[in-house]
Amino acid sequence: MISWNDFEQVELRIGTVIEAEDFPEARRPAYKLKVDFGPEVGVRKSSAQITHLYTRDELVGKQVLAVTNFPPKQIGPFMSECLVTGVHTEQGSVTLVTPDAPVPNGTRLC
Repeated sequence: MISWNDFEQVELRIGTVIEAEDFPEARRPAYKLKVDFGPEVGVRKSSAQITHLYTRDELVGKQVLAVTNFPPKQIGPFMSECLVTGVHTEQGSVTLVTPDAPVPNGTRLC
């Protein structure tokens, strides 16, 4: 079990995908995303293995929930600056965690 204080240290914020590119160098099919988290956090890059359920065009403009306070992580030639969250479907694909209604970029999970 973790404490409430432990949970509060994880910054889970909503951001809007502003760019999605193929990531051919990734070991498993993935996209390189740029996500806008508003003025406090800014734009962050992320690698996401979500190619089975989403096209690049579908992702642009989509709001996602991401961890914004992990340290950057090198993924091949790409530096990931946040972790976009998702859950596995029964078939093993990743579906994104998204809000049901639009919210301002940078809004923290409450």
